[in-house]
Amino acid sequence: MRISLMQVSDSAVLAGAVNGKVAFAEMIKNIPETVAVPQPLFLDFGSINVATASYLRESVFALKTYLRTKSSSYYPVVANANADVWDELSVIANAKNDVIVTCELTDDDVTTNVELVGNLDPKQQMTFELVLKFDEVDANSLMEQFGESEKTKSTTAWNNRLARLASRGIIREYTKGRSKYYRPLLMESVHGN
Repeated sequence: MRISLMQVSDSAVLAGAVNGKVAFAEMIKNIPETVAVPQPLFLDFGSINVATASYLRESVFALKTYLRTKSSSYYPVVANANADVWDELSVIANAKNDVIVTCELTDDDVTTNVELVGNLDPKQQMTFELVLKFDEVDANSLMEQFGESEKTKSTTAWNNRLARLASRGIIREYTKGRSKYYRPLLMESVHGN
């Protein structure tokens, strides 16, 4: 699913916390209540010249927090942001100690230049990279393969790491039977900031 910020705000300049809150409300209206499988929600910044940190905090990051809190099937991804918008995203991500996935998105929904804005702690970064490497993982498989080298004695540590990455909105969580599995948000490899 794609939401155009140009259509939400009707301006190429996105500024101010109040306008960010209005955009947040508009985006919420456009998101269906139910969806079958976890999927990216592309927030398309194409044609946007400027977006201030306060606007992004109250729109993009507020939306991400809202969707993760309600365990939505949608995971926000910032698409087609120019360098200025990307810099402002970075300011908010670092200030909030948060991360968000960004990419370039074509009209036919092909993603390229997938990157993380913000930073992960070393354990989360390593776990994130394993999810990308194996495409689908669960805590048991990571424990079996990496428990000894990571000096973990149970699957709990892996469960916690994976659940934290999913709660941060940068990997997707699936349930198969009684087990939880995790996949990358976008299928192209992601480069950290």
